[in-house]
Amino acid sequence: MKIYTKKGDKGETSLFGGSRLSKAHIRIDSYGNVDELNSYIGLIRDLITVKEIKVELTDIQRVLFTLGSHLAADPNKENLWLPNLEKGMINSLEQSIDRMQLELPDLTHFILPGGHPTISHCHIARCICRRAERSVVHLSELETVADILMQYLNRLSDYLFVLSRYIGQNEKINEIKWESGR
Repeated sequence: MKIYTKKGDKGETSLFGGSRLSKAHIRIDSYGNVDELNSYIGLIRDLITVKEIKVELTDIQRVLFTLGSHLAADPNKENLWLPNLEKGMINSLEQSIDRMQLELPDLTHFILPGGHPTISHCHIARCICRRAERSVVHLSELETVADILMQYLNRLSDYLFVLSRYIGQNEKINEIKWESGR
């Protein structure tokens, strides 16, 4: 099978279900942002040495593929098979956040991203996640989108923030406090 089809050479692409859209359509932007996030989480997974976190990140990547499949599906086609979106996906993130926070000091200030390359990558992924969330919210203002997609992305950005702090704690990296006026 050839990887190139030439069907997108004029700026359009196909949704799952066959409809064609401009590559600039917010639906395409939404699942493109989720795909970018997925790739970036793969980079973080490659940098992490804690096996439990590597497994979590792999699970997150699988969920992001599921979210992407829903975003790439033609909303006007019925009976398309799509993987299930389940509340447990969000519960899993919340449990991981809670587990990591047990080992972290209370957050009493804003912190600047950085201090270690893996921490910085977590913050970049968090920003990509927020962009993906904004594009899905924008899409939801135009078309029906399952709320769980936005909920998952919102919770995932929280997870990535806590993960950055957790990595800093494990690597004994001091958080850089934001202080106004300096």
